[in-house]
Amino acid sequence: MELLLTEIDHVAIAVHDLDAAITWYADVFGATVEHREVVESDGVAEALLRVADSYVQLLTPTRDDSPVAKYLATRGEGLHHVGYRVADCAQALEAVKAAGGRVIDQSPRPGSRGTTVAFVHPKTSFGTLIELVQDNGPQH
Repeated sequence: MELLLTEIDHVAIAVHDLDAAITWYADVFGATVEHREVVESDGVAEALLRVADSYVQLLTPTRDDSPVAKYLATRGEGLHHVGYRVADCAQALEAVKAAGGRVIDQSPRPGSRGTTVAFVHPKTSFGTLIELVQDNGPQH
């Protein structure tokens, strides 16, 4: 079987106060923001802090009906999901479906920083929300 996960893209942490979380990571670990973006379609603001070849992704909701807002309301701050890099998001998503897995996205969609993404439901993946991330190279 071909290995579809190539590396960890990011670990996403849901927070109430994005600026406070950024400051804490900077003060404690010396981490700096490499990328910051509002993803309107997901109702989140994100900050990516580089750790080697991966990221810590800090997420906060921009509207009350976003999945991250609902997560914070029910579970509080903490680990939200793990993003795995894949060479081909559509292929990886089809592999999950072919194995009988439950998916949130039926087909890949645009993600932050020009990526292509799809989410796998945590009931399929032993309680962890998984994001499949295809890096499409530098964005202009």
